[in-house]
Amino acid sequence: MGNQHTGRFAPSPTGPLHAGSLVAALASWLDVRACNQSGTGRWLVRIEDLDTQRCMSGAASTILRQLQSLGLLPDETPVFQSQRTSLYRDALQRLVDTGRVYPCGCSRKEIEAARAGLGLPRQRHAELVYPGTCQNGLHGKAAVAWRFRTIAQGYGPGDQDEPPVQWSDRRLGPQQQQVSSAVGDFVVQRADGPYAYQLAVVVDDAAPQISHVVRGEDLTDNTARQILLQRALGHSQPRYLHTPLVRDAHGEKLSKQNGAQPLDTTQPLQTLNAAAAVLGLQARTGSVADALSAWVAEWRRLYNP
Repeated sequence: MGNQHTGRFAPSPTGPLHAGSLVAALASWLDVRACNQSGTGRWLVRIEDLDTQRCMSGAASTILRQLQSLGLLPDETPVFQSQRTSLYRDALQRLVDTGRVYPCGCSRKEIEAARAGLGLPRQRHAELVYPGTCQNGLHGKAAVAWRFRTIAQGYGPGDQDEPPVQWSDRRLGPQQQQVSSAVGDFVVQRADGPYAYQLAVVVDDAAPQISHVVRGEDLTDNTARQILLQRALGHSQPRYLHTPLVRDAHGEKLSKQNGAQPLDTTQPLQTLNAAAAVLGLQARTGSVADALSAWVAEWRRLYNP
């Protein structure tokens, strides 16, 4: 299975699929099928339902029905993050044992105050970079989270020799990020108990040996953090491709939070054509199966997975 092309689509069940999420679903499905000439590729669906407060009852079933109506069928039974917490607990313990995480007792307000005390202003819409307050102990505070130590042993804070994380995105080209300065030590388990997105994604991609991650461009910034976790846990690094975003009339990313409408799957080819256009693929006529087959060939020419 190690050389098998395996991709995934990982929606959050906070509502039905919308036009933006379909772009990621279609792209990841095409990417696997474009490599699947020998019939060995796998396209998986993972329901990311760890944040139960945001999940909508029945949304997961709706998403799976929408995918089926559009001809995007997973090759294995979908998995649910809420049923995989033992895997995240084991991964966190490995990070504890190797000293790559530490307990943190800082609230968001305390982080902002600490940064202000260091003369670090908060930039609007920018990441709230953690200043490392609890790196060397809680200083009497109660632990409320576990943070990943972005600067591994051998590099000191502020060390100019600390290498940035570098990777190549199949669509966006060479990328790099100095995680310690761009993000700081990030949370892998939150105060209220749930495991954080970054840790869960890395564990869930490693378990079925995901080889190719295809997802929306808004998630590009997460990649460096996930690569650090992959390295710390001894997992292989997938290849990445981040797709264009669907935007609303104001240029904002289309999302459930800003009123994105559920997909209309009563005319599946029309719905798929709209997603294909965002990916730079030609509009197709005929059956859904014929359109998908044509897009697979087109994707293979564009990205040579």
